[in-house]
Amino acid sequence: MNTIFDQTKSRHPNTIFALNNPHQMEVANLITANMAPQPNHREPEPGMQYFTCTTNDGCELAFQSSQPISAGASLSTNPDPRYRTCILLMHGFSGSSAYFTRNVAALSADHWVVAPDMRGHGRSGRSKGGYHVARLAMDLHELVNHLQKSSPLGTETQIIPVGCSIGAAVLWTYVELFTSAPFTGFIFVDQAPLQDRSWFGEWDAAKAHKGCYDEKTVQQAQQSWMFYSAEAHRGLVESCLGYLVDPPPGGSGLSEEQIGKDRRFFMGISAICDQEWLARLLSDHTRYDHREACEGIRRKTLVMAGDKSGCFTREGLEETVRRVNLGSGKGDLARFSLFRSGHWLFYEEPERFNREVIAFVAECTR
Repeated sequence: MNTIFDQTKSRHPNTIFALNNPHQMEVANLITANMAPQPNHREPEPGMQYFTCTTNDGCELAFQSSQPISAGASLSTNPDPRYRTCILLMHGFSGSSAYFTRNVAALSADHWVVAPDMRGHGRSGRSKGGYHVARLAMDLHELVNHLQKSSPLGTETQIIPVGCSIGAAVLWTYVELFTSAPFTGFIFVDQAPLQDRSWFGEWDAAKAHKGCYDEKTVQQAQQSWMFYSAEAHRGLVESCLGYLVDPPPGGSGLSEEQIGKDRRFFMGISAICDQEWLARLLSDHTRYDHREACEGIRRKTLVMAGDKSGCFTREGLEETVRRVNLGSGKGDLARFSLFRSGHWLFYEEPERFNREVIAFVAECTR
């Protein structure tokens, strides 16, 4: 069906579509009613368990863990060696720990894997406020403290966070507030340090987010997420799966059934969230300038980017590498890895993603 959405569909997740007459509004309502996935609370991934901790403002944070934990655990002289390194997987905007369904098994073979649901996402609590990246960074700070108290190795566990999309922004804010400690290294996945275009530092369309980059586009995106959320969820998928952003000649090689499963998987996760709360978080996230915060990083850093990302340009993504190396005074503290996929490269190229994460963790902890 050739709807107004088909005519104006964008390659990024945060675009509203022109709805200027009653017929277009009717189409939008039909799409919202018929396409919206039902919210679901997925079971933990095989080999993972759900645990919770509570923040200082009373919000319950849910997270998946590959290892058993207990608050106030005593230090052990013979713990499972996987507790020595913790890979902390942080999902993106409107996502959840379920995003890493193709990663946790491989990563947890020799490491402790923790995948939180951020506040307002997945199984974690919904708060009236807290729709700020800084609040999410404070949540992370409290989660890390909880993990250290729950690990049989205490603070000796080496933590390497993997921040995907807004997960990277949360890590940069963490560094700004609490420094690079207690992390051993950082992996940032397909997120530029500033989404808005800015007069400061010549940050233009070549580096900013491809679709959500100023007051007008933010307000349009907020309206889309609040009032036409099902189509916003579909737009998210269209801009984050590389095989949809830039289909290879001859097709992706995926069946229509698999493509449909991918769509429903990600749309269903987005549908769990409070859409108004997400819209408010989006505004804060888009305007937050993390460039100087990146200069404060003093740990080995790996930046992963999707060559077919519908969200960011390579130039914008490479800025994190430049800033980390500039601030540290070391020309090789951070490096860049380009994938042949989209924003959700961990889902499209899981074998390569898992292999590079494992190699980087080994490099940081040797």
